[in-house]
Amino acid sequence: MTDRKLVMITGSTSGLGFELAKLFANDGYDVAMSGSSETIYQSAEEIEELGVEAYPFQADASTYDGVEAFWQFVKNKGRNLDAAVLNVGIGMGGSFLENDLQEELKLIDINVSGTVHMAKRVVQHMVPNQAGDIMIVSSVSATLPTPYETVYGPSKAFGFMFAEALREELKETGVNVTAMLPGATNTSFHHNAGMDSTYFGDENNKNDKELVAKQGYEALKNKVDQVVGGDEATKKEAEENKRTAEDVLAAKHAEKAKPQQ
Repeated sequence: MTDRKLVMITGSTSGLGFELAKLFANDGYDVAMSGSSETIYQSAEEIEELGVEAYPFQADASTYDGVEAFWQFVKNKGRNLDAAVLNVGIGMGGSFLENDLQEELKLIDINVSGTVHMAKRVVQHMVPNQAGDIMIVSSVSATLPTPYETVYGPSKAFGFMFAEALREELKETGVNVTAMLPGATNTSFHHNAGMDSTYFGDENNKNDKELVAKQGYEALKNKVDQVVGGDEATKKEAEENKRTAEDVLAAKHAEKAKPQQ
């Protein structure tokens, strides 16, 4: 047996999930990691180079069985889960009129249904132990309408409000919930969402993933309610979104997210 703590991070093959895995590992946590491709095993090897154990698991987060299988994999380690990062999520750019319905429903399955599913398992594990930290990774997109990401933005708004509600429910249990709202970040997210021809396809318009991950990690460890991930301009934008009319925000986002011909 080990005295090290254990964290579970969904969607940790690369990007923010992998950066968060490194931060936890450097803090002495063993890391259970999930991803949709075989690359998760290579990522786990890199985490183990930091002197901890990594437990990789390949799963399809768009299905009930895939989410449940990763949870059972973690549970079968026979250890208390000290922290959980619900990070897995996908985006989709383009016109709602033209986008494929099945792909949009898959997005909802991953970003909404999968988050609820895994949160249920984690909460029911942590509350009896009266301890634990849960991070739910949302997005600055949760704070405004997102035309040309018309299903993605609302899915992240769900995650944000879900985290806030869950935090209130659990405040007397010893279990902390922190919402993380990254701005545009230099990961493969927008490329995978088919948004290379938009404002978000330009790497110059993105925050550094190491900075964003560090901000989220520090907020979680300090049991902060919510944190916007990114530079001062990103944080200012998130604040301004609270005071700006939705139609104005929608028009502004459309300029950035609409594919260029």
